[in-house]
Amino acid sequence: MNLEKILSISGKPGLYALKIQTRTGFVAESLLDGKKITVGLRSNVSLLSEISIYTNTAEKPLAEVMRSIAVKEDNGPAISHKEDNDTLIAYFKEILPDYDEDRVYASDIKKVINWYNMLQAKGLVSKEAPQTKEEASQAKEEAPAE
Repeated sequence: MNLEKILSISGKPGLYALKIQTRTGFVAESLLDGKKITVGLRSNVSLLSEISIYTNTAEKPLAEVMRSIAVKEDNGPAISHKEDNDTLIAYFKEILPDYDEDRVYASDIKKVINWYNMLQAKGLVSKEAPQTKEEASQAKEEAPAE
């Protein structure tokens, strides 16, 4: 699962795919409706690949948390992010048992589950372990040329 070009834009619903960088910002495409928007440099934007979830021992990258959900759900959709907080917290404990309950709030859990369901609907989640850069370049070298 590659979250390198998936964005969350503060004040805008849903997730966006980074399309083109410009001098004054960038163009992003909504994963919800496919509309393209221009985003200025002043906007508060988060790359999903840079987000981590606090655990009692360290921080766990969001991609690993998403992969854990994909494994649990066999690449299917997760529960709705609109469930009550107790249900969401119990579900998240199954996914990430050692998450830091003092620093990860129910609103964070809702956001992660909502994002997972959006990405899953677009076929962007996978329960496969991500390849390292070395493995990816090695696979390219071994691929037969056409």
